[in-house]
Amino acid sequence: MKIAVLGTGLMGAPIAANLAAAGHDVRVWNRTRAKAEPLAGRGATVTDSPAQAVEGVEVVLTMLNDGPAVTAAMQAAAPSLPHDAVWVQASTVGVEATEDHVALARSLGLEFVDAPVLGSVKPATDGTLVVLASGDEHLRDRVQPVFDVIGARTMWVGEAGASSRLKLVANSWVLALTAAVGEAVALAESSGLDPKLFLEAVSGGAMDCAYLQMKGNAIMTKSFEPAFTVQNALKDALLVNEAAVRANVHLDVAQAAAARLNRAVTKGHGDEDMAASYYASYQ
Repeated sequence: MKIAVLGTGLMGAPIAANLAAAGHDVRVWNRTRAKAEPLAGRGATVTDSPAQAVEGVEVVLTMLNDGPAVTAAMQAAAPSLPHDAVWVQASTVGVEATEDHVALARSLGLEFVDAPVLGSVKPATDGTLVVLASGDEHLRDRVQPVFDVIGARTMWVGEAGASSRLKLVANSWVLALTAAVGEAVALAESSGLDPKLFLEAVSGGAMDCAYLQMKGNAIMTKSFEPAFTVQNALKDALLVNEAAVRANVHLDVAQAAAARLNRAVTKGHGDEDMAASYYASYQ
């Protein structure tokens, strides 16, 4: 297939590389071209604009930071968009922006599949993301070859927009876990304990999980190479809270997680892995 990937950051770059490695004709664009250049050595064609990237493609996959960035890229691509192309929107942009993108796709004459993913850099690199997809059923066969490359599993969850709502539900859980791990480690340290004792105490029991061990060890070793940054986690926390308002539910933990992430950003940890929100526990 001929595929355009718009956005080659932490997630978009490995996605594009895997698609090219699978034999697809991949054209990429990134606002900062230097971030896309390494993909030329991985079999992709690097372009100077969204319009160049989408010429003659069957699928346009967007993996950008937020809703406005996605909208701007697609509007810039509009003059060259084939009207029989499918737009696969894989960025996490929230409920309102997804509704806007559905309308934008309609105005551009494009088919639209809402397809945010679960997973960070390593699953993106390994091609083992979980793709949460929603859209018209007749589009499934057209986009499944893309999803089979980038993910280990695809979940189809209804009409376009349903998967973005599910992604925020999953993110609310991740935000809660990350905040809880950071607080537990900080409390152990400040109580004069080796935090490894906490991980050992819960290991193998009902309170244990792989995420706890992974993020707990990252905090204790101060290994914050970003799989998903604090800044992006804050963006997602705000989207979760926005969704909560729309759904008329109170998410106290999500609000607290957003406050913690914001403090970590103000302390200078925005570009580090979201586990670095641990620093928000200290003055």
